[in-house]
Amino acid sequence: MPGLRTILLLCVSNVFMTFAWYGHLKELKSKPWWIAAFISWGVALFEYLFQVPANRIGSEVFTTAQLKIIQEVITLSLFVPFAVFFMKEKLTWNYAYAGLCLAGAVFFMFRK
Repeated sequence: MPGLRTILLLCVSNVFMTFAWYGHLKELKSKPWWIAAFISWGVALFEYLFQVPANRIGSEVFTTAQLKIIQEVITLSLFVPFAVFFMKEKLTWNYAYAGLCLAGAVFFMFRK
């Protein structure tokens, strides 16, 4: 089940990644940028602790390009709820259109 383990590890990794990249925009907006950067680096460490083993395990069954597309699909799937519920942004059709584009990328990357 390396494929499933890869996907689960990438999901956990992407939660940390999303908070490292964007969480400071809400929680640390009043702090200097360098404080936000150091805190984000600390959060990103946990991202890498899941992402590196995920990609090593995934490389047994997926190509590098397939791993990248899987990661992008997971990123968008986790980013949308993050943007709507944590950042309080409006859900728009653009998210659906981006999802359709990623579905096309998945199709082309995984077709035989």
